[in-house]
Amino acid sequence: MEPESFYNLLQLPKEVEEELPQGQKKKYLPPTSRKDPKFEELQKVLMEWINAELLPEHIVVRSLEEDMFDGLILHHLFQKLAGIKLDVEEIALTAVSQRRKLEAVLEATNRSLQMDKQQVKWSVDTIFHKDLLATLHLLVALAKRFQPSLPLPMDVQVEVITMESTKSGLKSEKSVEQLTKCSTDKDQPPKDVFDELFKLAPEKVNAVKEAIVNFVNQKLDRLGLSVQNLDTQFADGVILLLLIGQLEGFFLHLKEFYLTPSSPAEMVHNVTLALELLKDEGLLTYPVSPEDIVNKDTKSTLRVLYSLFCKHKLKENMDRKPGGSPN
Repeated sequence: MEPESFYNLLQLPKEVEEELPQGQKKKYLPPTSRKDPKFEELQKVLMEWINAELLPEHIVVRSLEEDMFDGLILHHLFQKLAGIKLDVEEIALTAVSQRRKLEAVLEATNRSLQMDKQQVKWSVDTIFHKDLLATLHLLVALAKRFQPSLPLPMDVQVEVITMESTKSGLKSEKSVEQLTKCSTDKDQPPKDVFDELFKLAPEKVNAVKEAIVNFVNQKLDRLGLSVQNLDTQFADGVILLLLIGQLEGFFLHLKEFYLTPSSPAEMVHNVTLALELLKDEGLLTYPVSPEDIVNKDTKSTLRVLYSLFCKHKLKENMDRKPGGSPN
């Protein structure tokens, strides 16, 4: 065995040599990598995020390494984030059924993430065998797709040892695995007025909400609709679509959206359609996730409504000025 391979082997669990069949490779995290503060912080942020998402279902994750392998938590997390009901068994008790469930969940997850095969750094095997590195890559990808505002620590990278079992013994190779992006100005999402509002003047949020609700109700009055709670009434996308139709002069056929959505997936469909209409009109300049609206995220809902408020309130003010066109 080469001196470097011997040194690397000393850093790994004793069972490595026993569990690695000849001809196979496996990545390991040495103790120094596991104890890296940024690596630990990443796990903490992801675990708190998952527990917050699954709190209504009374699911608690205590270890990303031990609790994610059988597909149960991934199943509930993906359904909550994507608003999609998966046709898989709820409880899987045997290893065979657990692996089958995990395979179905990952297949749906990978489709939703729309990543190239080269970008996918996890597999059924690695997740099922409690590979912490693969599990973190998967969770980071889910967070970036469904919760882009989640404050993941930037530039998390760890040293990894890849061991290979050969006829002549174990060989090792060191490499650095990048888990989150490097911190650059380009990587940071642009801040908007609502980032500043919620951070610097949270006491003014209700006043802004009241002004927007008044504006919305003026426009919806002719449809016999009204909004009392901005935080909840836009979650299914119906009122949002009707409001956009009123303001932008769209006729939306009932076949294009769900007038009485009965599932999270139908709600996501409605909100996605609304966001696409706003983007087509050049109104939505800040990235907004449909899932955030469905999950009643106040800041995201305000961003969407504010884009309409700015355009049409400004137009009203211009029309009222001398020489302006009457409504």
